[in-house]
Amino acid sequence: MPIDFRNINTIWSSILVETLSRLGLTTAVVCPGSRSTPLTVAFAQRSQTNLGKQLEVIPVLDERSAAFFALGIARQSGCPVVLVCTSGTAAANFYPAVIEARESRVPLLVLTADRPPELRDCHSGQTIDQIKLYGNYPNWQVSLAVPSVEIGMLRYLRQTVIHAWERTFLPDSGPVHLNLPFREPLAPVPQLDTDVLPSPFDLEDFFAAISPASQPPSSPVSQLLGYLYQEWQQEQQGIIIAGPAQPQNPRAYCEAIAQLCQTLGWPVLAEGLSPVRNYAQLNPYLISTYDLILRNQQLAHKLKPTMVIQIGELPTSKKLRAWLNDSQPQRWVIDSSNDNLDSLHGQTTHLRIDLSVVSSQWLLTPHQPHQITETPPLPSSFSPYHTSQKQNHKMGRKPTKYRHKWCAAEAKVRAAVDQRMSSISDLFEGKAAWLFSQTLPPETPLFIANSMPVRDIEYFWSPGNLGIRPYFNRGANGIDGTLSTALGIAHQNQSSVILTGDLALLHDTNGFLLRSKFVGHLTIVLINNNGGGIFEMLPISQFEPPFEEFFATPQAVNFAQLCRTYGVEHQLIESWEELKPLLNPLPTEGIRVLELRTNRKADAKWRKENLGKFAVGMEK
Repeated sequence: MPIDFRNINTIWSSILVETLSRLGLTTAVVCPGSRSTPLTVAFAQRSQTNLGKQLEVIPVLDERSAAFFALGIARQSGCPVVLVCTSGTAAANFYPAVIEARESRVPLLVLTADRPPELRDCHSGQTIDQIKLYGNYPNWQVSLAVPSVEIGMLRYLRQTVIHAWERTFLPDSGPVHLNLPFREPLAPVPQLDTDVLPSPFDLEDFFAAISPASQPPSSPVSQLLGYLYQEWQQEQQGIIIAGPAQPQNPRAYCEAIAQLCQTLGWPVLAEGLSPVRNYAQLNPYLISTYDLILRNQQLAHKLKPTMVIQIGELPTSKKLRAWLNDSQPQRWVIDSSNDNLDSLHGQTTHLRIDLSVVSSQWLLTPHQPHQITETPPLPSSFSPYHTSQKQNHKMGRKPTKYRHKWCAAEAKVRAAVDQRMSSISDLFEGKAAWLFSQTLPPETPLFIANSMPVRDIEYFWSPGNLGIRPYFNRGANGIDGTLSTALGIAHQNQSSVILTGDLALLHDTNGFLLRSKFVGHLTIVLINNNGGGIFEMLPISQFEPPFEEFFATPQAVNFAQLCRTYGVEHQLIESWEELKPLLNPLPTEGIRVLELRTNRKADAKWRKENLGKFAVGMEK
């Protein structure tokens, strides 16, 4: 039994770690510090025992980087990751990742060491107020009692840790904060008063009721109300919107949306950050160019829906959001969370159920399908990622003019985008997103940094069947921890890629310190436009000064030298032909930076002049 009986702190900490291990903890990220010594020793010892083969403990110097690294691991695994740090401002550096974990529903268990009560509020060194340090962002938070070997207190510790683990999943996945005060001695030095524990204390019995716990299933729903199904089934101008999503089983997620699509016969407007675009063969009425289509105001007016089923959050597109706000359709939001997902404050009903429950209901609902009589709007000779005509005739829904308008617009705009992207030889940064969609190996994890990369993915990502897995930090939409999160996603995973701008990467260069502990491969495709490209798309770009200095904030960093400092491979890419073979196949280990130097102002001008032209002349 891996309980360390050398002193009160070692007993307390090793029971905490043993409880977590039995619950199913597989990864802990530990930052150096003095007050957290009992926790660090307990995790290090547990990882080195035969019983701890499944527990990976990773030391990371920088707390902010460590927190986002843990976030990335938890995001791709779906399992809680433990974070450990010492007292003081070390814990404050976890804050941005705690916020992102809450907003994007990622399970994290944050353990912050603290001074005991008698050393607070008296200018004891490295002491701040850590009670409710992260405000209202944790799912649950508590400051534990000072360690004790009294049997009632050990039971209290065990059950508190079990509850904390469960709360990383409930009511939705998110962060939990345990603040742990420790008195001296912090090192594992022997203490005579701990060699005998109160009787009775049978360790096997003490841990007997603990078993691996996984994420609780969504609340069961016996059936959808009949009138709701009938209301959707009769609607002729309905659409399904698939927002950004990072499901653990992307194919099953896409199949559930496909069943809605096929049952209702509604087009599916799929965000570039949704896996739906990467399982395109499942959705016969997939619309990927909605942002470009809706820039044609006359066409946007003709395509106004009367009903919308929104899966998860709204897509990034401001054009789509403005169009929905103007249309004011009845919207049904399907998402199992307790959050308010309607920033437009429209006519919205939130169905707080899992998507799989909705889709499976269609299999149980008796109805006679209509025969499809229309010619499929997208001929297979043009759009190989769409289903065949024979498959379309099995959809079970009568065709509508409304759906045909959407599919016809998608076919024409998608052809125009693909033709234009293929003909661009200059290093226009938007082409990277388009190239990725067709070039990366199947099922590649792709982390997409915030600002322009997210938007270029939405504009240009072409539907396909490669099953590429998009990851992102869109909970709070910040650039904090971009590199560290990507490394967390790639750690012990398939060879991965990140698409990022220069400022987002520079904001987290300490993430490169993870290189010695990182297992796997990450390719960093760096769009270096020497500043914040997203600001070039905003009205403030017309005001100079102060635009360039205070908003674009060019840094002029030599990334080749920066990479050498951290021992990371760097390669300057000067053409798309040079980049393509470096994306497929990907290496199996290490970190490398592929830098594309682009022209920020020229690329912003291209978007402003061209994005609105793809759907011109399609009003009829």
